[in-house]
Amino acid sequence: MLRWFIPLLAMLAVVRPAFAGIVEDGCVPLGAWVDTATGARAGHRDLLARAAGQGVVLLGESHDSAEHHRWQLQTIAGLHALAGDIVLGFEMFPRRVQPALDRWVAGGLDEAAFLDEAGWDEVWGVDAALYMPLFHFARINRVPMVALNVDRGLVARVREEGWAAIPEADREGVSDPAPASAAYIDWLREVYRRHLEERGNAPDSAAPVDRDDPAFRRFVEAQLTWDRAMAEALATAADAPRRPLVIGVIGEGHLRNRFGVPWQLAALGAGDAAVLLPWDAGRDCAELTPDLADAVFGLAPPAARPEPPKPRLGVIIRGGDGGVRVIEVVAESVAEAAGIRKGDLIVEAAGVAVADNAGLIAVVQRQAPGTWLPLAVERGGERLDIVARFAPGP
Repeated sequence: MLRWFIPLLAMLAVVRPAFAGIVEDGCVPLGAWVDTATGARAGHRDLLARAAGQGVVLLGESHDSAEHHRWQLQTIAGLHALAGDIVLGFEMFPRRVQPALDRWVAGGLDEAAFLDEAGWDEVWGVDAALYMPLFHFARINRVPMVALNVDRGLVARVREEGWAAIPEADREGVSDPAPASAAYIDWLREVYRRHLEERGNAPDSAAPVDRDDPAFRRFVEAQLTWDRAMAEALATAADAPRRPLVIGVIGEGHLRNRFGVPWQLAALGAGDAAVLLPWDAGRDCAELTPDLADAVFGLAPPAARPEPPKPRLGVIIRGGDGGVRVIEVVAESVAEAAGIRKGDLIVEAAGVAVADNAGLIAVVQRQAPGTWLPLAVERGGERLDIVARFAPGP
């Protein structure tokens, strides 16, 4: 094992004296691993061999970072060379699309068909080109891919109603999450504060987020739903008779400080998974604590400027009922500004009937900055014409 379990610390903890040398040297050398328990550089092969020995390896990311995905591919290739029998789990896919992942790995789908059957634009929406090298690696090597997530609609319901209010039949097989640690709750209080600030209704900076605020408690439960679902899927894959090495590709927020998925894995009795994270040049050295991860890898700034983000309407949707049902409207989004409400049924976009999520998403993503998109919605038995106005480009 990389190290014995160290009690969790808050993300913003003061750097320990043992890290003084690393901080003076710029935290993490580019192109090198640093073992966070010791603060020392680690050899690539030795580090990966120790990680592979733990049975589950979790690779963090910022979803829209091309450098992070390149690092993941390099790390996965190294682990595959060492372990041979591996399984790749992806946060990006809900469990219901597992058949599409199986057909892709087996060679039965081309890229377009795979992304369509997996509902990529609906369930994730980040540029698929960032992830395709990982998916092709799995396909070329016939490495099983596992969908780790649940539908966003379930998480949205938990955030609105609370976990206890969700009938067991609607939980997609997810068991009751282990309670969050005090340190995780403290970290999520800061995340929740930023969430409130984005909505323009943050509390006074001198008053911390109330732990007992019902809205905050539901926010925590929603995060735990994600964490538990992914941990269960990873544990199930790792428990296969052949005992493969299971590698999870997951956003850093679910992994750092062992607060999220690693915590739930431990509660499931799945052991102490290895957590490996990318470390971007210029990142605040105060975050490099022994509890952040097992090891971090230094990355240089990206060589090319990423493409501008695709236009987004700002809704969580579900196809059916002769259109696309809005199940949540993102705060301060184009949809909110246009007056779209939760429960609306979008039946037309740009004068064209939309029968499923992919159809609406395709229309939205064709919108140029600064343009207007006419929509027809049904609300309370009435048809309403709404215009969504997209912000001008830079």
